[in-house]
Amino acid sequence: MNKRKRQRVAAVLIIIPFLVYFSVPLYNITNPAIGGLPFFYWFQILMLPITAILLFKAAKLIDG
Repeated sequence: MNKRKRQRVAAVLIIIPFLVYFSVPLYNITNPAIGGLPFFYWFQILMLPITAILLFKAAKLIDG
């Protein structure tokens, strides 16, 4: 994969978490609850490691 294509893929990987986090109305619900936590909270907790993985992969793509 050439450098330009890697940068584009990295940009998409970086943009995905922002789009998810800024679309609050889509996940601003209470059900399904897990362990007493409403969906809103456990979804954000779940997104933390997913975001970290996506940003790590983007950094690896940019570094080459």
